[in-house]
Amino acid sequence: MQQVFNLLRQDKLTFTAAIFFCIVLLCACLGPLLVGEAAGRINLRARNLPPFQADQGWLYILGADALGRSILARVIVAARTTMGIALGVVAISMLFGAALGLLAGMSRGLLGQAIMRGVDVVMSFPPLLLAMIVLYVLGPSPINIIAVLGIARLPVYIRTTRARVVELLERPFVSAAWVLGAGKWHVATRHVLPSIIPTLCIIGSLDFAYVMLGESALSFLGLGVQPPTVTWGLMVSEGRSYLTTAWWLCFWPGLAIMLTALAANLVAIWLRLVGDPAARTRAETGALADV
Repeated sequence: MQQVFNLLRQDKLTFTAAIFFCIVLLCACLGPLLVGEAAGRINLRARNLPPFQADQGWLYILGADALGRSILARVIVAARTTMGIALGVVAISMLFGAALGLLAGMSRGLLGQAIMRGVDVVMSFPPLLLAMIVLYVLGPSPINIIAVLGIARLPVYIRTTRARVVELLERPFVSAAWVLGAGKWHVATRHVLPSIIPTLCIIGSLDFAYVMLGESALSFLGLGVQPPTVTWGLMVSEGRSYLTTAWWLCFWPGLAIMLTALAANLVAIWLRLVGDPAARTRAETGALADV
């Protein structure tokens, strides 16, 4: 663990991204408890207050919206909903995708073919269009958003898991397990699945940024989370009417979306580096050469 941390610390950009991502997670966990009341407090005297005005207090350092609510407080509170939806989608799609992909890879018969044909059907619809149609029919609630985005992201995990299962079944250690009399699902759960989990975690890290951007797009289009619940995408949507007169209403939540997605991608790329022994050896060799 110390070696991995040292490798992370040597990569200054990724280390900074990891710190920023941890701060966002901390805001998501503690933000509503600390500034939840301030995020919903209406102050018409501070209506569309520009940023960096000290007369209203530190909560208004990023300005205020059309109702005089602190943008800083709302960005912090919105982190919980935005991050919660993204984490929920990744967890659901990873869990069910890995289970179905493992089942498809171990079952070469009709069941495996049926799962893969179902994946082809889901992939034939653009994810955002599918989410828009379903949310328009069922209503834009957080549970519906997590469900529809989770289904839309299932094919990524199913296809990746199945491909890895097919590859691993040809490895010598799996063949040795067959020779020793291990059953199919014993091999799947004790030998194949542990080798797939690191790959799925890397994909989940990359998918986190994609899902967060998808949720923000749905909120911007009015099909995401509805007020009084707030997300970064909803804040951008509410501020677009004031874009020419109060740019900060869209800028700060948009900046939060961009930086969080960038940080998640950088951490995911680093996790891929750590998970690849050859690339990790090259990185460590390069770091030692620099020293």
